[in-house]
Amino acid sequence: MSNTTPNVSTSSSDRKDLRPAHAANGKTTIDDGVVAKVAGIAARDARGVYDLGGGAARAIGAIRNAINATDQSQGISVEVGEKQVAVDVTIVAEYPVSLQDVADGVRADVIRAVETIVGLEVTEVNVTVNDVHLPSEDNDTNKTEEARVQ
Repeated sequence: MSNTTPNVSTSSSDRKDLRPAHAANGKTTIDDGVVAKVAGIAARDARGVYDLGGGAARAIGAIRNAINATDQSQGISVEVGEKQVAVDVTIVAEYPVSLQDVADGVRADVIRAVETIVGLEVTEVNVTVNDVHLPSEDNDTNKTEEARVQ
């Protein structure tokens, strides 16, 4: 939520999930959900990331995808302060990519995106690799469907 006027209503300034950034001509407030979405888009685009989130989040995400309503912040948790942010990312990595390389790439991409787009300093990005996606899992699904059709 953005506010560029000098007067900010007390109801939005009292909310914990809104963080103000002060400027000479007014105040800009960035919602925690926006920070999570920026981090999620960056993490999803990192090399070696198959998906974001744990099992339950991915199941709900599959339902969202079916109705064309993707949650870009799935698998992302943020803690936002006045000038800094900490990000927790849960990913499913592609096999056989080095998990450390994937985590390092996610970390670098999230830091770059959040600091550039949001303008907050990223103090840490914790990456949890929840699962590894095997290419054969996609092939097995297709074989099963073909066998049922024949």
